[in-house]
Amino acid sequence: MNWKDTKFTKAFGTEFPIIQGPFGGKLSSVELTALVSNAGGLGSYGFQPFTGTEMIDISRKIRMQTERPFNLNLWVKDRDDDIDLFQEEDFQKVIQIFKPYFEEVGAEAPSFPLSLNPGFEEQIEAIFDIKPSVFSFVYGIPSEDILEKCRQLGIKTIGTATTLDEAIAIEKAGVDTVVASGSDAGGHRVAFLEKAEESLVGTFSLIPQIVDHVRIPVIAAGGIADARGVKAAFSLGADAVQIGTAFLATQQSGTSNIHREILFSKEAQYTTLTKVFTGRLSRGIKNRLTEELKVWQNSLAPYPIQGKITGRLGAYPANTETHPEFKSFWSGQAAPLLKHHDAQVYIESLINQLNEIM
Repeated sequence: MNWKDTKFTKAFGTEFPIIQGPFGGKLSSVELTALVSNAGGLGSYGFQPFTGTEMIDISRKIRMQTERPFNLNLWVKDRDDDIDLFQEEDFQKVIQIFKPYFEEVGAEAPSFPLSLNPGFEEQIEAIFDIKPSVFSFVYGIPSEDILEKCRQLGIKTIGTATTLDEAIAIEKAGVDTVVASGSDAGGHRVAFLEKAEESLVGTFSLIPQIVDHVRIPVIAAGGIADARGVKAAFSLGADAVQIGTAFLATQQSGTSNIHREILFSKEAQYTTLTKVFTGRLSRGIKNRLTEELKVWQNSLAPYPIQGKITGRLGAYPANTETHPEFKSFWSGQAAPLLKHHDAQVYIESLINQLNEIM
C-alpha cells in the first residue's frame, strides 16, 4: 500500500498524512500554516491566547495564502479547577518566589487580580463563524452540542489523547480522529482524565495501544522529526503523524531566533517536564529557571495566572529575545535530530525520504 493512502488522507483530503503541530502562545504563524497545507500536509494554527475577533482575522489571512484544508486548535479546559480558590494572599506568595528574578531583569511584578485570556466559550463561537476544514482540541472533549454543530458545518474534528482511556473517550464522543500524544512531545502535556504527571506514556508505547482499541484514524505525535520516526509510527499502525518541534525550529514559525538557535544546539538534548512557566506540566529545554525553581513546582499559581507572572520576565520567546535563562523554550525529545531551518526544504526532504524508504 502507498504510504500516502491512509484513513487520514481519505477522510481529511490531504495529499500526505503529515500534520504540522499547532503551537499556542503565539508561536504559530500564518506563513507556516499555509506553507504546510500548500505542500500537501495539514497546516495548523494554535488559537489558545486569541480573542474571537483575532481568530477570524488570522483565519482570513491564512485563506489568502492557501485554498487547501488547514487546522485550527483550541484548549477546551482553559482554566485550572482551583483558580477560583486562588486569592491575593496565595498570589503574593508566588510573587515572593519570583521577586529576585523580577529584580534581576528590572521588571515590575504583576498585581492581583490579573486579566485572563479569552475563554473557550467565546473562542468556539469564532470557530463556527470561520468554518475551518479541521478543528482540533486539547485538554478535554467539547460538549456533544459543539461536536454536533461541527458536523453540521462540515468541520472535521481531531481530539488529543495522552493515554488509552482518553483515546477511547474521544472516539466514544464521536470525534473524527485522535492524536496519540506521547510524553516525548514538546510543549504542554494535555492530559484530561488524570493528572498530567500520571499520564506520561511514551509515543511508541501509546500508538499501538490506541490503534488496537479505536476504529477512527490515529495520528502519532511526540518524538517524530525525520522519516525514520514516521516509518516507525506507521509500522505501529498510525494513519498520520503530527510533527511539532521540527516545524517550530524553522524560520517560518512564530518563535524567536534565540529559540530556533537553541533547538539546533547541544542544549536541546536536555529537556525537562516543568510547571514553572504556565502552571501546567510542559516539556521544554532545561534552563536556569526550570532548575532553580524545581522545588516550587507544586507551590505555583494555577493556569493561566502562572503564565501571566512569568510573562513579565519575558518568558515567552515570541515576545522578546532577551534573558534566555528565563524563557520557555518548548522542545520535544527528538530535537537533536533536527537538520532543516526552512519549512519548505524540510517537508520536501521528508516526503522524498519517505518515498524512498516506505
